[in-house]
Amino acid sequence: MLSFLKNHPFAVEAFFKKSIVLTFAIPKEELLPLIPECLSLDTHNDTHAFVAIAMVDTQSLRPKGMPQSMGNDFFLIGYRVFVRYTNNAGKRLRGLYILKSETNKKKMEFFGNMFTHYRYTTTDIAVSSTEGLTTVASEKSDFKVIIGESSEAISLPEGSPFQDWKEARRFAGPLPFTFTYSEEKKEVLIIQGVRSDWNPAPVEVREYSFTFLDNLGFKDIQLANAFVINNVPYFWKKGVRETWKQ
Repeated sequence: MLSFLKNHPFAVEAFFKKSIVLTFAIPKEELLPLIPECLSLDTHNDTHAFVAIAMVDTQSLRPKGMPQSMGNDFFLIGYRVFVRYTNNAGKRLRGLYILKSETNKKKMEFFGNMFTHYRYTTTDIAVSSTEGLTTVASEKSDFKVIIGESSEAISLPEGSPFQDWKEARRFAGPLPFTFTYSEEKKEVLIIQGVRSDWNPAPVEVREYSFTFLDNLGFKDIQLANAFVINNVPYFWKKGVRETWKQ
């Protein structure tokens, strides 16, 4: 009866203290079955499509306009596919499709699943820093990432399909829009994000493993880029729904 609440009924704002984003390149044929019919893959050279894993230290998340004191701090992890959608006005939008969302607090899982379709689950998330290395890990979700220095002089990951970091930034995330689709209603929910001071810096990845990605069974997957972004004000507009016109 209250399903309408999941459609982002109000704007939300937050502060991203730190966001680490790893983007993986996958042949488009392997990734296509994971997205709904209304979306198309956002590809590079019409060969590779991309899944990004964003690990975000989020502060003061709250309904937009409310004082910061009413906000909550969470660690959020999102597994997203880079996609495109052509809306009813004929405008081609670049955005993300959510495969899975995780958080370190039950409160975020409860309210995240009440007001979004992002399928939040709660897990243990440990973040530590020592000797210039930052580690983000979870025993329950079985993932681990170790990153080192951030510098424009860092080389792209070996085997990346990108020629340079400028090209790789097109797939740094987050993109302007996030999409959810109701196959039953043939309805697309469009959520627009607005950010400022967004300056992704290349970061060295020393080690990574994600059981969630492994379980998807991709035959050919390659780390394509990795960025870190610090101190970014961010807000999401109220969701907009429209019927998908095939």
